[in-house]
Amino acid sequence: MRTGDRSPVHRVAIIDDYQSVALTMADWSAVGPGGMVTSYQDHLADPDEIVSRLAAYDVVVAMRERTPFPRSLLERLPALKLLITTGMRNQSFDLAAAAELGIVVSGTNLVPTSTAELTWGLILAVARDTCGEDRRTRDGQWQQFVPMDLAGSTLGIVGLGKLGRQVANIAHAFHMEVLAWSPHLTQERAAEYHAKRVEFGELLGRSQIVTLHVPLNDSSRGLIGAAELRLLGAGGYLINTSRGPIVDQDALVHALHAGIIGGAGIDVFDVEPIPNDHPLLFTPRTVLSPHMGFVSQRSLRTAYADAVENILAWIAGQPIRVLNDPGA
Repeated sequence: MRTGDRSPVHRVAIIDDYQSVALTMADWSAVGPGGMVTSYQDHLADPDEIVSRLAAYDVVVAMRERTPFPRSLLERLPALKLLITTGMRNQSFDLAAAAELGIVVSGTNLVPTSTAELTWGLILAVARDTCGEDRRTRDGQWQQFVPMDLAGSTLGIVGLGKLGRQVANIAHAFHMEVLAWSPHLTQERAAEYHAKRVEFGELLGRSQIVTLHVPLNDSSRGLIGAAELRLLGAGGYLINTSRGPIVDQDALVHALHAGIIGGAGIDVFDVEPIPNDHPLLFTPRTVLSPHMGFVSQRSLRTAYADAVENILAWIAGQPIRVLNDPGA
């Protein structure tokens, strides 16, 4: 168990601040005159490098699951007393190990609409090949692609939770039929969002666009593989703003090169940040974005302001947003 004076907090590290905006999104001076807040924009994957950087910090503010904190890492950070994740779910943190080591783990609020907005941005981009037509227009090629119509087509939503429901609501504005599936979804629940609950294979076979909104766990890992992509077919598009490993990425790369599916809009990958030689970077009929579904100005302001509140509450010994369940 780690003990020690909570006040003042001597060092706070904000990690994976890709856009270098964390220090402008909240009033970090509130941490107090004894606190020193440092933001790091680069991403470290090597555990030794992470330990070298973070060894002296009392508090670490992590951005979602960009940097995992397993037991093997937590045990090497003896000064760490408070670990904060943006959002209230982080499956890359070993919460049991943190509790054993006396490290408090807390979370923050995020704006709940940002990922749904990006989902529809990707749907529109692949349906009309917006990125491809942009490149071709700049190259002097005029009207090379015939887009599909969203109106009258079918959207398949895998996971009709908080995000899936937002996506379903917008689909009706486009006059689309909505099919939905998840292991525990009932027809009655689906009907509340004007969707029809169907079996997984039927959803893939009937939908022109399939969008994924299930959490990553043992049952969802590899949920979309070669067989499922064949069911989606050459006229179908896959959208993934959930987690990369839900899709077998080797199978997806093959399906895109072979024309087995019509295209894909992908925001999440098996390795992040995506390496320069990742095969998805070289696939046709794809729109790729850098895991930015949850990223927005309002979302970052909310998350970092909550992080400051959590630090101040922890210093004062007051209740904070504690993570107890990685799937909460």
